[in-house]
Amino acid sequence: MRKEFITEFFKPHRSIPRTPWSASGRWDLSPSNVSVLTIGLFIFGLGDGLVIQSNIGNGPWSVLAQGVAQKLQTSIGWSTFGISLLVLLLWIPLKEKPGFGTLLNVIVIAIAIQIAVMIFPLQHNFFSGLLFVFLGIALIGFGSSLYITCHLGTGPRDGLMTGLHSLTGVRVGRVRLAIETTVFLIGALLGGRVGLGTALFALLVGQSVAIFLGVVARFTAK
Repeated sequence: MRKEFITEFFKPHRSIPRTPWSASGRWDLSPSNVSVLTIGLFIFGLGDGLVIQSNIGNGPWSVLAQGVAQKLQTSIGWSTFGISLLVLLLWIPLKEKPGFGTLLNVIVIAIAIQIAVMIFPLQHNFFSGLLFVFLGIALIGFGSSLYITCHLGTGPRDGLMTGLHSLTGVRVGRVRLAIETTVFLIGALLGGRVGLGTALFALLVGQSVAIFLGVVARFTAK
C-alpha cells in the first residue's frame, strides 16, 4: 500500500497544471505568482549550480556558459546572464513575446547559479559529484514545476525553441535537440566541462520536471 502511494505520488504529469498561483496572462501579476515564480527560478538556478559544481559534466547550456566564462575570464553567473540576453534578442526576428517570467528568468537564474558556485564546493570525488548531479537535477525539476505553473511566460531558451518551431514547422522535439546539440558543441569547444553529468542531465531532467509537475498538481488539486 505504501509503495503504491509513493508510486502514485511521484507519477509524472503529462501537462502543465493550473494552480492557485497560475496567472491568466503573461503580465497578470499578483503577490502569489511573483513569489512562486521567483522562488522557482532561484531553486532552478541552485540546481544548475550543483550540477556545475559536481565537476563531472554540465547540462548543455551550462557547458556553453562555462566555456564562455573561461574565455572571457568572467564569472559563470555573468556568462549565463549574457547568454540569456543574447537568446532573448533572437526572439525579435522570431516575433516571440516575452512575459514577466521571461525577464525574471534572465536575472534570477544567473544570480542563483553564481551563488550556488560560491557556496557549494567543487567536487573532486566521483561519487560526491554524482550525488551533486542527482540533487541538482531534482532541484531543477522542482524549480521548473513552480515557475512553469505560474504561466507568466517561457524562459529565453524555451521561447527560442517555440519560435523556431513556428518559423520552420519542424517538430518541437527536433528543434530542441538541434538547439541543445549546437549549444553543447560550441560550449565543449570553448572548454566547458562535459562528462557523465551531461549525459545524466540529458536523460533525467525532463522526467524530473514531469514528476514535480505531478507533485504540484496533486498538492494543489481541489
